This record gives sequence, structure tokens and C-alpha cells, in this order.
Amino acid sequence: MLDFRGKTAVITGAASGFGLEAARIAARRGMNVVLADVQADALERAAGEVGALGTRVLPRLTDVSRGADVEALGAATRERFGVPHFVFNNAGVGAGGLIWEHTVKEWEWVLGVNLMGVAHGVRVFAPMMLEAARTDPGYEGHIVNTASMAGVVNPPNMGVYNVSKHAVVSLSETLYQDLALVTDQVHAHVLCPYFVPTGIHESERNRPATHREPGVAPTRSQQVAKAMIDKAVSSGKVSAAQVMQLVFEAMRDNRFYIFSHPQALGGVRTRMEDIVQQRNPTDPFAERPHIGAELRAALRRGD
Repeated sequence: MLDFRGKTAVITGAASGFGLEAARIAARRGMNVVLADVQADALERAAGEVGALGTRVLPRLTDVSRGADVEALGAATRERFGVPHFVFNNAGVGAGGLIWEHTVKEWEWVLGVNLMGVAHGVRVFAPMMLEAARTDPGYEGHIVNTASMAGVVNPPNMGVYNVSKHAVVSLSETLYQDLALVTDQVHAHVLCPYFVPTGIHESERNRPATHREPGVAPTRSQQVAKAMIDKAVSSGKVSAAQVMQLVFEAMRDNRFYIFSHPQALGGVRTRMEDIVQQRNPTDPFAERPHIGAELRAALRRGD
């Protein structure tokens, strides 16, 4: 896509991080912007800021884990602006800890937002975009799904998050292939960021009461994961704004995989070699043994 002016973007998780940066860029490029988020106060602030850039904005309070909410988002988008040209299935939450220590409600929360949020976005918007492509030879659409580097490697002590993001990569790769079977006008992309300061490490703020276990305290592994993720995310050197520039470049160039830290792809290569050579998974801390030693020590303490 070369010309964004007058076209429409739908962005979930739009009130912060990647979503807000995508909205800013879309607005500056003359797009109508539909902002969807679950946090009402942050959504209101984002709508005010993006609208001040001179574009038309439609804010929608949306829980992407709920299919009905995303269906309503699709209907409101079509009614206000017509069929969108850029759908950014971006809303996500983070959680860490040893994989057997996650409660049922934690699994439901993380998979509900990270995976089903993307699935609902594809289910609602892809048919709209394909319909537009059939009726308008000039129509071009892009669906961008936010996964993670944790969707192509498997960092330890982050099980539920890894599972959700691997599923998003698989969904996105399948979407790419399925779209190619039926159209040349609608395209899929997957964003796999590494540690970028976005606020995802604070996603507990939006965890609904229905997905909490009253009286259940975080386990040691969950506390350790939270501390490590907080440090890694907050110290990230690549900004959310820089990552979003990569997303718009990928739409321009019709490039499927979008990596914020291509230098980290060595871990992906090692994992693929493990699979092809049928060897046991390589120690993820082989090149940084001190980090592995610290994690093992923290998890094996008896106090």
C-alpha cells in the first residue's frame, strides 16, 4: 500500500504501546482511525490526541476476547467509514511463570486476548475486506497481527505467553496462505517484536475480575518472571514508534514477517536446527549463562 490518505485503519490495543503509535502514524498519513481498547480512560485520552492530528476518529470500548465486542466493532467501522484497509489485531497481555503453575483463569485470560482477539479480528474483518476486493479492483487491504519473538522461540518461564504467541504466528501464516488462494488484493503480516517499552509488562491493570483467582498469590516463578520482564521491557532500546514505522514499511513492500530485532533471529535458526536435526532443545542461555544461572538459582531457592 503506497497511498494511505482517505483510507481507514482499525487498531485494537489502541490506547497505548504499538496501537497508539500505529494510530499516530495512520492519522499523520491522512487515514480515518478506529481506536479499540478495553481501558476506557486511556482510550478517551488516545482519541483526543489522535483526533487533534486532524483526522476522523472512532473510539470503541472493546474487549477483543469477546466475539460480540469485535463484531460490534466491525459493524460500527463499516457504518462510519466503510470497509477498512488496515486492520491491526494488536491487543495483547503478558504473563509469566512455570507452565504448570498457571491457573485455568490465567490460561483463559491470556489465550482469550492474545489468540482469540486475533481470531475474532480475522473472522470479522477478513470477509469484509474480501467483499470489497471482489467489488473494487482498486481496493487493497492489509491485516497485521501482533505476535512476538516468543512466537518463534520458547523462552523458559513464559509458557502461557509463548503458547498464545506461537498460535498467532501459525494463524497468521495460515491466513497469508489462505488469502493467496482467493485474492491478490488482501494481504497478511505478522509482527514479532522483542523487548520494546510498550506497557505490556503492566497488563495486569486490565485483567478482569472474572479472570482472577481470589486469594491466590503469585508463585515464586511468576514473581521472578514479572521482575525479569519488567527489567527487559523497560530497558528496551527500540521504541514502539520505530517498530510501527517497520509495520507501515512492510505494508508498503508487502513483506509478511516483521521483526523489531532481526539480530535475535539466531535463536530462531537454532530452534529450527534442533527440529530438523531431531536434537533436544538447545539451552536458551548458552550464550548468556549468567542469566540462566540466576534464573535457576531464583527458582530453586527453598525459602
